[in-house]
Amino acid sequence: MIAFVSGPVAALAPDSAVVEVGGVGLALQCTPGTLSGLRLGEQTRLATSLVVREDSLTLYGFADDDERQVFELLQTASGVGPRLAQAMLAVHTPDALRIAVSTGDEKALTAVPGIGKKGAQKLLLELKDRLGAPVGSAVPGARPAPAGGWSDQLHTALVGLGYQPREADEAVAAVTPQAEAALAGGGAPQVAQLLRAALQTLNRTR
Repeated sequence: MIAFVSGPVAALAPDSAVVEVGGVGLALQCTPGTLSGLRLGEQTRLATSLVVREDSLTLYGFADDDERQVFELLQTASGVGPRLAQAMLAVHTPDALRIAVSTGDEKALTAVPGIGKKGAQKLLLELKDRLGAPVGSAVPGARPAPAGGWSDQLHTALVGLGYQPREADEAVAAVTPQAEAALAGGGAPQVAQLLRAALQTLNRTR
């Protein structure tokens, strides 16, 4: 098993990063939160989990070992594959998930794209004794965004992908109506979706 990778960041994309290890570029699937902390050319160390399928080998990268452990534990529940586990960690911190499961918080789980009410109820039952107690001081709720909220997180991710701050400002402005619509509907803006929309805007202007 590959427990972690360490090296310079060679490339960044909306849902993945390439880290150079010993002259080899390893592609890792990462959440927007993890990607926003990476910078092209800078050293990084990511905990990893290798998912083996008959026709593929996929490496998932995480900010720390705890996040990697929760990613793997989530997949012990029926119907949860690596993509859904990653989506859960894109919305919630590991401790927020632990608290949601221990308190039976269906709403927290249905905030994850792909999880409905029945699915949330099933997950709460299956994961109840698997995730353990919170290890930090997190409170129930979504993964905290940097100061300034979704716009700062999106701006940081775009700059990390190699865009100029001015271009990132314009892209954030372009998707602001989409984010405000989500807030008006009582939801939270999904940074991953906004990042994809922002990249489409930037590609059209180039």
